Amino acid sequence: QVQLVESGGGLVQAGGSLRLSCAASGRTFSNSAVGWFRQAPGKEREFVAAISRSGKSTGYADSVKGRFTISRDNAKNTVFLQMTSLKPEDTAVYYCAQRAALYSVYYTRPNQYDVWGQGTQVTVSS
Repeated sequence: QVQLVESGGGLVQAGGSLRLSCAASGRTFSNSAVGWFRQAPGKEREFVAAISRSGKSTGYADSVKGRFTISRDNAKNTVFLQMTSLKPEDTAVYYCAQRAALYSVYYTRPNQYDVWGQGTQVTVSS
């Protein structure tokens, strides 16, 4: 059974940075595309970033493009989300998700993923 564990969340001032990690165990991680999503109170879960199994293809929501960077280390079964220039509107619980994928494909909708982590809280103060 695949398990995902997020870490790295916390409280940061606007303009600051955080690096989230998503560590996977179980199914061969290098065969999986991974996505980051976030959910703020009272709002639907929304796409943030995604990366293909090779790491060569990535995608970002317009709201984070140029500020967030997704990357992966398949040798360590870990995907990272580097977040810079954080804004109060980035405050949310951040989730990583995983699914089997072809080489250069990534996915942007929550229902396209079948394994989810428990989430990590990111709070950005103004």
